Amino acid sequence: MPVNETLSQYSDWSYTTAVAVYVLAMIFFLVEQSFGKRGLRAAERTRAGQLVGVGGSSAEVVTEPATGSGTAGTGRPPRTRTERIGRMGAALAILGLALHLAALVLRGLATSRFPLGNMYEYIAAITLVTVVAWLVMMRKYPIRHLSAFVLLPVVILMFIGGTLLYAVAAPVQPALQSYWLVIHVSAAAVGSGIFLVPGVASILYLIRSAYDRDPVKFGKLAPKLPAADVLDRVAYRTTVFAFPVFTFGILCGAVWAEAAWGRFWGWDPKETVAFVAWVVYAAYLHSRATAGWRGKRAATINVVGFAVTVFNLFFVNLVSTGLHSYAGVS
Repeated sequence: MPVNETLSQYSDWSYTTAVAVYVLAMIFFLVEQSFGKRGLRAAERTRAGQLVGVGGSSAEVVTEPATGSGTAGTGRPPRTRTERIGRMGAALAILGLALHLAALVLRGLATSRFPLGNMYEYIAAITLVTVVAWLVMMRKYPIRHLSAFVLLPVVILMFIGGTLLYAVAAPVQPALQSYWLVIHVSAAAVGSGIFLVPGVASILYLIRSAYDRDPVKFGKLAPKLPAADVLDRVAYRTTVFAFPVFTFGILCGAVWAEAAWGRFWGWDPKETVAFVAWVVYAAYLHSRATAGWRGKRAATINVVGFAVTVFNLFFVNLVSTGLHSYAGVS
């Protein structure tokens, strides 16, 4: 079936615009990360001064509900400027996500196939899942100001995908014309995309825990991070969700391999590195569930898993030669 060039062009424009919007959202989040606590302290001092000026006391700052503009009757203090900037960053991230999703949908409509046939599309899918997972966790935990740390690898991956790994919209190779493409590759993309979130959270956990032990270390960055236990919960809960999805993807890949190549497992480079990643994350979940290995040791294992996942994303398709070399780049 011929490719719809118009939809393909719209897909490319949506992809490029999504990257630009993510970069703009990163700037807003960095402002909140850099000045958020300072602005909050300034607002508290201002409110304290106002209360003292009318005969109140600084203790009333905690007990007396604020009735500032836009929050009358809600019992919540007025939002600071940096908080509003952070909320604008979240809105931009959602806009970028919508454009990101549109790019994949339009690519699929343009080619009349599932849009996971090459590295460009695969990276677009992985980063899409990462942003969705982060937005979900952002609603559950006070980690919005850390969004720039997650969007940074997303933007880098999308930039590489849109430049070095870009593939013109076209039908997939005959070897990929199977319903297993939808099942196996989708599960692998969802699992790998979510794994980026606990990877970043574990790195930040190690920074925060190092600061808690020695305040001299990371003295400028670490105090603005959430408590170590919050970062630990974010890393653990996202890994718990991603691991069975990733496992399902590996099992489906084995079934597809038997149908396509006559064997379930052949120690192809992609299979081998995926298995290594699976073992690392299994070790993380086991260590996290074992009291003696919680904390720094478990976070270190998770960071290793993150590194293996990124290595697996690029090494097999761009460096090694194997049965999974379907990068779609020359």
